[in-house]
Amino acid sequence: MSTYYVDKFLYTIDRDPKWVQRYKDDPAGTIEAWEQEVGRWLNDAEETTVLSFTDAERAALAAHDYVWLFEHGAHFFLNLTLFIALYDEEYTREQGPLSFQREFGRKLSHWLGKEYPSVGL
Repeated sequence: MSTYYVDKFLYTIDRDPKWVQRYKDDPAGTIEAWEQEVGRWLNDAEETTVLSFTDAERAALAAHDYVWLFEHGAHFFLNLTLFIALYDEEYTREQGPLSFQREFGRKLSHWLGKEYPSVGL
């Protein structure tokens, strides 16, 4: 997995409520737009050499598959905070406070007692 690129996506989407809403409403379209508008740039003048996600990364991001992302090295905190931004409000409304976080933990419970996947670049 291109850990840097996936983590950059998680981080930059989560920092902007407009991107969060776009990603919630149209994951695949948001991924494509982000790659063109944000992902390819290191700064205002320089492009990165990583210009796209792998097919597996794209599929996981489009499906909001935070378990796959974690298992393949996405930074735990970046992964968690973006998906809280996407789902916390509706989960809280339907199931009470911290219900999404509890689900996130349940879905990753098979990692209990194991070392976390590497988040190294």
